[in-house]
Amino acid sequence: MSKKVLFVLTSHDKLGNTGLKTGFWTEELAAPYYALADNGVEITLASPKGGQPPIDPKSEDPSSQTDATRRMDNDGLLKEKLKNTHKLSEVSSEDYDGIFYPGGHGPLWDLAEDKVSQQLIINFYSNNKPVAFVCHAPGVLKDVKIDGEYLVKGKNVTGFTNTEEDAVQLTDVVPFLVEDVLKKNGGVYSKSEDWNPYAVVDEKLITGQNPASSEKVAEELLKLI
Repeated sequence: MSKKVLFVLTSHDKLGNTGLKTGFWTEELAAPYYALADNGVEITLASPKGGQPPIDPKSEDPSSQTDATRRMDNDGLLKEKLKNTHKLSEVSSEDYDGIFYPGGHGPLWDLAEDKVSQQLIINFYSNNKPVAFVCHAPGVLKDVKIDGEYLVKGKNVTGFTNTEEDAVQLTDVVPFLVEDVLKKNGGVYSKSEDWNPYAVVDEKLITGQNPASSEKVAEELLKLI
């Protein structure tokens, strides 16, 4: 039986009040997708609204392209899956061995507040199944509690740094800073140099710092499933 992993993508496309667009970051979908799929893992894509999730236009800049994103550009099957993501409310943790959240700024607005997403993470984690997040996606854990305690409390975590947010000039645009909220909720936060690959594993919780960390996160997820 092949292992199955659920990828959860944002449905949110507005970058605060800037008039600009956001969404998910392509590298953070593509690199983990292939790292897992090439090892025989079956991947299902879901999002709060279902259908095509918005892509952060900046992640399609030539400067942001990687081997994985170029492969995705020519992958008809993955593009078809993206057009038809399942609605988050229609998936069950029972059907999967792990869950993965790609980042981009979009999740800070919708998935961080999404009760269905929060419950899904709780269901996976409580049933000893790995939960993985990269870049801005650890912010999705903002309100996730198990037995009245924040899931990240006392756990080793990482996520997009305040200095990285500053570098992309969105500190005053985002609803909250990932690094700040992880610390505030009791996470034992650590980081590497800005833009360097860095992933942290604490039992079944896997977090990655930035887009460059997405493949590392997927490799750690693969070990745990």
